Order: sequence, then structure tokens, then C-alpha cells
Amino acid sequence: MGTLSQLLIFHLLWAALVFCQYEDYDFEDEYGGEPDQLPYYFNPNPQAEVPRFPFPVECARECFCPPAFPLSMYCDHRKLKTIPNIPSHVQQLYLQNNNIEAVPAGPFTNVTFVREINLSYNKIKFHMIDHGVFAKLSNLVQLHLQHNELDEFPFPLPSSLERLLLGFNKISRLPGNALEGLPNVTMLDLCNNLLDDSVFKEKPFSNMKNLMQLNLCNNKLQTMPPDLPSSLRHLSLENNSISHIPENYFHRLPYIIALRMSHNNLQNIPHNTFNLPNLLELNLGHNKLKQVFYIPRSLQHLYIEGNEIENINVTLMCPTLDPLNIHQLTYIRVDQNKLTSPISTYAFFCFPLIRTIYYGEQNVTVNRSTQLRTPVFRRFLTPEEFQEAEDNHETLNQETEEDHEAEDSYLHPYYH
Repeated sequence: MGTLSQLLIFHLLWAALVFCQYEDYDFEDEYGGEPDQLPYYFNPNPQAEVPRFPFPVECARECFCPPAFPLSMYCDHRKLKTIPNIPSHVQQLYLQNNNIEAVPAGPFTNVTFVREINLSYNKIKFHMIDHGVFAKLSNLVQLHLQHNELDEFPFPLPSSLERLLLGFNKISRLPGNALEGLPNVTMLDLCNNLLDDSVFKEKPFSNMKNLMQLNLCNNKLQTMPPDLPSSLRHLSLENNSISHIPENYFHRLPYIIALRMSHNNLQNIPHNTFNLPNLLELNLGHNKLKQVFYIPRSLQHLYIEGNEIENINVTLMCPTLDPLNIHQLTYIRVDQNKLTSPISTYAFFCFPLIRTIYYGEQNVTVNRSTQLRTPVFRRFLTPEEFQEAEDNHETLNQETEEDHEAEDSYLHPYYH
């Protein structure tokens, strides 16, 4: 009996020891409970063999790795000056809004599966990027380097890359071979750099056969970029000094959906320049246009505010009527021109879907703005159309300057 009592006491002590080891450890806090479904990871590659993680995985001490998303490492907004070592399993790496100046190869030594890297809003310089540090990342799909101090294009880059964001840097040239090895890029953002026409000499974009969105706004361009790939859907050229669009320029770009060229020096548009079958949005605001031009039947939104137009010649915009193939135009913005009378009612035969014409104020004289009797024309809408317009912010009683500035913003890098 004494032996049994001693064994019982021993087991009780052992159980107490185990309990004391784990009594302050809350598995619910660590894992957040059982997920209802598997989390969705960014742009998964079915060919990449990614290990499963039934337990907490390695994470840099400076960063945060959510248990529910073990393939993501968040190191943003932490005042980091260097890149921490990156565990080999990480697929999404977020390092934006820090004080990082260099991208050395060391932290990426064991990186195998990374697909997205965000290094925006740092202080990275081109000569501080180790040569080939990005090129060896064979699964990298998306790279953010906007808002840094790059003065050159950061090549070489991996051929897997699909989205490259380099806006708000100091890039002034594009070496001919910089973009050659990027056949899969669909979106390239180079807005707010120092690019001029000399970058086109080596035709840097001609081999990008899958490019769909190209942002070149806020640079120093004086001519239209030549030899763009025919795959292009969205082209942003705002805030440059372009004064002319060559005849037949868009014949090689039949799939263009949105074209933004506000704040340039355009004075005249050849009649059939925009005879494009898929064009939905055309922004030519704040140029020096004196007359209108042909409007393709597909176009839905037209922005020609801030020009020198005295009369809207509807016949130029719509030379023929076709009841079986009507124009799709629903919105026109014509404020800050030199109009003294509203658009002819003939426009409503040509553009039967027109919902809104924003006249706003007109610059009738150099020193004085005036307002037409009807600053905003809105066609009568059915309840269904009214709801749709309201959803698209077209039925607001008053349009603010902030609204117009938002409309003028360049094609967003994350446009889908």
C-alpha cells in the first residue's frame, strides 16, 4: 500500500509540473482559433511547391507574421534602416514606409517562393541595390519600388515579373536591354520620374508583348512614345509637354480602353485620331484645343475641360447616325473653355445615352469667368438609371474641385 501511495504522489507531481509549464500559454491567442476556411494567398502559383505549416513558422523579430497567413511577413512602418533576413517560405514581403537605403543580397539568400515585395516609400538608391538580387527570385510577380531615390532603372529583374511600380523616383533613362527580359509584365508604372524623349531611341517597350497598362505621366515627354506593344489597354501620359499626336498613331493600338493625356500642349487633333473600337475613357483636359474631333461609338466618358473651345461642333464628333449602332457616350466635361451657349440639341440624336454635360464656368474673356445658364445638364433618368448613376456618383447636386482633381489623377497602378 505504501508503494502505491508513493506512485500516486509521483504521478500527481508530474502532472502538476506539466500543467505549470503551459498554464500561461493560450493556444487561442496564438492561433486565433480554427479558421473556417483556408486563407487566400496572393496570386498563387500552382506549380510552386509551398510547404504546409500546421505550427508557427519562422519570422524576423523586427516583423510580424500572422498565424492565419503564414506566407506573409509584415515589416512596414517600423523605421527599419536595413532589410531583415527573410525566411525561405515567405511569399509576400511588406517593407514599405521605412528608412531603407540599400537592397543587399544577404537577406534574400534563402528566399525561394517570394511572389510580392513592397519596398515603396523608402530611400533606396540604384547603386545600393546588389546586382542581380531581384533577378534570382524566379517566382517574383509583383515589385513595388515607388517613392524611392532611384536614378536608374533597377535591372536585371526576373522574367516572372508581371507588375512593376517605379513611380515617384528620379529615373531619367531606360537602357535598351532593361526591359527585354520581362515578357510577362502586364503593368508598368513610371509616372513622376525624369524621362524625356531620348528614352525612346532604343524602343524599350516594343518587346513587352503582354503589357496592358503603361503609366508615363508627370515626366518630360514632348512626343508620343513610339513602338508601343499592340496589347496595350491603358495609357497614361498626363502632365507632359506633348504637342502633337501623329496621324494613324493608334492604328497599332486597337485595344486601348482608357487614354489620359490631360495637362499637355495639344492644339489640334486629326479628325479620325481616336477611331478606336474599344475606347471607353478619353481625357484631353487642360490642353490648348480649339475644336472637337471624331468620337468613337464605344466612348463613354469624355473630358475636354480647360481648353480653348468656343463651339462644340456636334457634326465633327458624330458625322453619321446609325440607329443600329448608337454612340455610348454618357458623360462630357467641358468647363473652363470659351463656350457662350450650350451644346446643340442635335447632340442628343447622336448621343442618345448622354446623362450629364458638365458646363461649369467658362473662360469667355482672359480675366473673367462666366457661367452658362445651365452649369450642369442632366437628362431625365428612369429609376433604374438614376440608381446606376448614383452608384457612379453622377447624380450629385454639386461637383467640387476635389472631385475634378480625383478624375484627373493618372491611371492607378492597381487598376483591374
